[in-house]
Amino acid sequence: MFFTKASIPESPRLADIRLMDATSLSSISSCGHPLDTCGHAWGELRDSSPIRKDTSALRQRMREEGHLFFRGFFPRDLIARARISLLERLAENEGLFDRTHPLSEGVLVAEIKSPIGFTPEAALGNTALQRVVFGPEIQEFYTRFLGGVVRHFDYIWVRSMGPGSGTRPHCDIVYMGRGTRELYTAWIPYGDVTYDIGGLIILEKSHLQSDRIAKYLNSDVDTFCSNNPERHGWKFGGALSTNPVSLQKKFGGRWLGAEFRMGDLLTFRTDTVHASLDNHSDRLRLSTDTRYQLATEPVDERWVGENPIGHGPAGRRGLIC
Repeated sequence: MFFTKASIPESPRLADIRLMDATSLSSISSCGHPLDTCGHAWGELRDSSPIRKDTSALRQRMREEGHLFFRGFFPRDLIARARISLLERLAENEGLFDRTHPLSEGVLVAEIKSPIGFTPEAALGNTALQRVVFGPEIQEFYTRFLGGVVRHFDYIWVRSMGPGSGTRPHCDIVYMGRGTRELYTAWIPYGDVTYDIGGLIILEKSHLQSDRIAKYLNSDVDTFCSNNPERHGWKFGGALSTNPVSLQKKFGGRWLGAEFRMGDLLTFRTDTVHASLDNHSDRLRLSTDTRYQLATEPVDERWVGENPIGHGPAGRRGLIC
């Protein structure tokens, strides 16, 4: 395992968690490709906080835009506690953080030159984190938005992204499409994420172009050819493209992003194309992805239960290719 048990402090020093100076938009990139930040190719995520209590308006905006972005959805101190709990656990890996800085700043040692990636162990038994992703704020929102009793996936995706390339453009459905298609992702940053640290980006109204990528959306990364064991799943492990720039030109629309703050929430459909910016800083970007659906709808068995099987051998399905 990446780390073992760690203590979770009751109250982090909020003053230690500071906002970095923003990087100019002209220097942002994703997957190593500089992004065009002219008006036809780049835009800012629209804050849906003014209509947060208007369920009808939220549903309409989701239908039109494929995502909802909320500034200050969670109390900042709630996210700060979860951030500290994650950093404390990750710090069990000696030599990861630069100890000349407070741990709460998440400054990495100079030798770290690439993202750490998924660290799901950081969520196990982490009450501060579970209070965020399964707590009353998010439960109330999805219950009202979906119009019924909600269930969440038990698996929590924790991303610990150091310096280096961002996540390739993809849609979530290819990783979790064995249940309902009315499934929504909640992306939550644990720290202030300026453009130099990198954050999630959405390809504008890409969910409206599902017909163009129907074969991709109907794929499952855990399928394999039972009559050809050397041929596995979807190419690139679920990525739609390795080049966010060429994908944007092909689809049209703009890449949409923001400088995120602790307490923000970005939720989107599982057929919405998204990626992340590269991390050009010396700091760790922490975020979680969690999923929500109506309890009455079928659920993808890979991601529920006390010990979800995830993308392991038990989750594989053979097909005749």
